Formats: sequence, C-alpha cells, structure tokens
Amino acid sequence: MNSVDRDVTRRVLLGRLSLLGIGTSAFQRALADEATRAHALTDVQVSNAEWISGLTLSETDRSAMIRSSESLLSELELLRSVTLDPAALSCLRFDPELGDPTIRSVAATQRPWLRQPDTATAVAPQPADLTDELLPWLPIRVLASLLRGGQVTSERLVDLAIARLKAADPKLLCVVTLLEESARTAAKQADAELRSGHDRGLLHGIPWGAKDLLAVAGSPTTWGAPQYKTRVVEQTAAVVGRLHTAGAVLVAKLTTGALAMGDQWFGGKTRNPWNTEEGSSGSSAGSAAAVSAGLLPFAIGSETLGSIVSPTRRCGVAGLRPTFGRISRAGCMPLSWSMDKLGPIARSADDLGIVLAATHGADPGDPCSVDRWFEWPRQVDLSQLRVGKVTNAKTQAPEQAALDHLKSLGANIVDIELPRAAHHDAITQMLEVEACEVFRELSNAGTTEGLNAWPLIFRKARFVSAADYLHASRLRLQLMQQLAQVFRSVDLYVGGDDLVMTNLSGHPCLSMPVIMQDQQPEPRALCCTLTAGLYDEATLLAAGSLIESRADVLKHHPSLHGHVAEK
Repeated sequence: MNSVDRDVTRRVLLGRLSLLGIGTSAFQRALADEATRAHALTDVQVSNAEWISGLTLSETDRSAMIRSSESLLSELELLRSVTLDPAALSCLRFDPELGDPTIRSVAATQRPWLRQPDTATAVAPQPADLTDELLPWLPIRVLASLLRGGQVTSERLVDLAIARLKAADPKLLCVVTLLEESARTAAKQADAELRSGHDRGLLHGIPWGAKDLLAVAGSPTTWGAPQYKTRVVEQTAAVVGRLHTAGAVLVAKLTTGALAMGDQWFGGKTRNPWNTEEGSSGSSAGSAAAVSAGLLPFAIGSETLGSIVSPTRRCGVAGLRPTFGRISRAGCMPLSWSMDKLGPIARSADDLGIVLAATHGADPGDPCSVDRWFEWPRQVDLSQLRVGKVTNAKTQAPEQAALDHLKSLGANIVDIELPRAAHHDAITQMLEVEACEVFRELSNAGTTEGLNAWPLIFRKARFVSAADYLHASRLRLQLMQQLAQVFRSVDLYVGGDDLVMTNLSGHPCLSMPVIMQDQQPEPRALCCTLTAGLYDEATLLAAGSLIESRADVLKHHPSLHGHVAEK
C-alpha cells in the first residue's frame, strides 16, 4: 500500500469509526493509523490506540473495531481498483432551490419591477468612424447592427481580433491556442448567411474566446496544466455548441490558471492590461484580460470560488456569475460538482445579457442545469426596487458609487446584514474534497508538478471524513436558507464581501466597472459587485445598465503599460 492509499484508507476508516460512535476523536485517529499501517487490526493494536487516547474499551467494542476494519479494508481495495476519468459525474446533485422552496414559482416569470425597453438601446456610428482603433471597443449590439447594415463584415472583425491577440499576447500571456483557420472559415460562413437573410441573432458573426477548460473538438483543451498540455479531446462543450448555433465565431482558447486556480498556467502568468507588472487574477485569467484589452468582444469564463468575479475586478471589466445551473457545464472541466458555474465576461451589462440569452437553459449533459425565465433586454423600475446596503461589511468606494447612482435614480436603499459565522469559510472543504476526487488518478500518480497549490489541497482533502463532508453540506443548507431570508427584504444588494457565501448558495453576481482610480502606471477602472436572488440575472443587468449610464467608465481603455512577459 503506497502513502496515498494509506491516506485514503485512514480517512475512510476515520469516517467508519466516527459513525460507530466508539471512543474519542483522538482514539479514532490513533486506531486508524494502526489499521492503515498493518492492513488489519489486532487486539494489541486496539489496546495501544486506547492507551494513546486515554480510553478504555470493553471487549465487545474492541472486537467490533477489529471486525469493522477487516471488512472496510477489503471494500476499499475493491473501490481503489476502479479508475475514473475526471469528467465522470457524481450521482449527487446540488440544488440551489433547496434554500428557498418558493423560488421555482417566482423564477418562472418576469419580476414585477422589470419591463421590456421602449426603444432600441444602441445606434451604430457612421461608416467614417469605423477605424480599426474604434471597432474593438464597440458594444455587441452596435457591432450586430453594423454587420446587418453591411458596414463591417465578420471576416474583418475576426481578422482584427486575431491581429490584436497576436500583438498583445507577448505582454498579457492570455492565449493558449489561436484558432485562426477555423475562425476565418466560420466568419466567411457568417457573412454569407447574413447576406442571404439567414440571421441567427445578435451574436451572429461576433468573435469570442473560451476559457481553456471548455472542450472544443479537434483543439487542445489543456486546463492550464502541464499534464494536459498536448491533449486533444473529440468533444465540444455544450456552451460552445450553443454559441456556435447563435452564429458567434470562436477565435481563441484563453488561459486558465492550472486546474482553475489563479492566473499561473504552464505558459506563465497572465497579466492585467491596466498594469502588466501584476497578474490578472484568476482563474478566468485569459478571458478577463482579453476582453479588458479589447482583443475580443466577449469570452466565457467559469467560477467555483471567485474565478469570474476576481479577474474581472482586477482587470476592470464586466463579468456575470449566473445562478448555479443557469448554463450547462457539459464538456467543461469539473472542479466541484456542487459549485462550478459558467458565465460571460464582456465590457457592458448589455453585452453580458446578450450572451446569457444565447447560452442559458437545461441540457441533458449537465444534470444540474435548469430552464428558468430569462429574457433580454429589460429595463427596471427603480421605484419598485429594494436595494440593500450591507452594514456588517465595509463599503468600498466603487460600491458606494453604485449605491449613490441607484439612489439618485430613485431606488429604495435598505440597510441589511448578511449572515456571518466563523464556520462559513470552512464549508468550502466540500469544494476541496470534490476536487480531490475529480483528480484522484492524477494525485495518485504523483504527477502534480505545476499545479499551483492543488497538490497540498488534494493531500489535505483526503483527511476529511465522509461524516465531516455531510456535516458541512447541512451547514451549507442553513446558509442558503439564511440568504433566502435576506432576499425577502431586498431584491438585490451591493458589495457585502459575499464571495464565499454566494458561491456556496449559488446566487448570481454582477461585477462591473464603476469608477476610475489614479494608480500607476495609469488610472484604472475599479469594479463593484451586485448580487440578486436566484435566477434574477435580468434585474442585476438592468440595474447595472443604469449604473453604467451614470458612471461613464466604459470610455476608458487600458494601454498595456508594463514589461513584456516571458514564456
């Protein structure tokens, strides 16, 4: 038995001993150590464990320990003999609706404070303005109008995106694979379809990028890890397929921190376009950096515990972490079955809404995905909206700016407190245990070089018992119920230092630039976050659009100041 197997055996045996209810935790640990060293327990070993823990067992309890360890070790050997692919699903399914049984009926229709816009929200500039310097910063709705009017072609937009990606990547290190040939072919097809009157929607002919944990058939899907650097899978992620159906043109696979952690991948550190001396944060590192730098109109990222919100805030760009289950994760690298979420990164709330409209919905490949109401665009009647200001967390300058804009536009600002408890962060051990199981074979093989902090996390997670995992899940449900209570008093809230709790509960979050701050080497956009009830992305985006109209930050663009990164 190798050291990894011993760790597994010890962890599972601890769970068994705990369930039997015999002895203290110190006794159970001592006994587990003895069992994993000797493959079975003897009466002497049980007595030694009793001595270590200061406990005296009856003969009956001692015999029960010996019998239990013998059968357990045999069962574990059988389980360990079965290998699984990281993509294999768990039979357990997380449901964010458990926290609020009423949410399904609420989410079936449009919220009462929302309505359809009266007029179009964008007007295309005149052809004389359509320089290569202007085009990268235009909203998706404007680009769509230009494509249909014949002022630009998808081929031009794709060629421009490819050129800009090539030029910026030496500084940003945001590209894993540039899909030049397939992108140009798709752009020609998009132009031909639009000329013939076949219109797939607002994303038809729009270039985009995919975080490189989304599978694309025939293309490397590396997960940012050196172990998968040259792997090509013959599968296409469901979200990629939906964007293809919508006519969007995939131009590049963008960087993710190794196994979706941070901004460090096998090619180096992805950089922040506002200051290339610092990383872009992660793990949707390349997606946030590429959109922030104007290399692509939008990208798809993922979040388990901050991987959309964190890099979009660092890179001063808009990002939407949708409700858990909104977008299918089929064909996406799993990290935590109960916490993984996919979402768009773009430059404006309207752009995010357009992408979500094309990608949301149930999919048989992801048993957690659901159909819930979402339509875009929508406007919000702020006189009916209750906006929370969190009083038990510090209000940062961008958050105060967002609150001030909403208040000036007529929103009702309500003081609220979010649930706080010392154990909330500890519930994320569920993520670590699930990730450990996803990458069991990689960890067992000992080939974990270049995986950031994951090797230590994998080892640590093996010491979490099944009983502890289930206890954490029960505490998680309590947190979900507490947050459901918050949304009975407000419809959304601003800020709140809620990254851990809302990733555990599955609530949607919008990160968006709202102020410019003087920093070196140049001023940069700073973001606030808005959080709404389950499946209420339309309210987030409608409110975000109003804040954008007052904040006037989108006209500012990074200059890619800083050093040239080395691969």
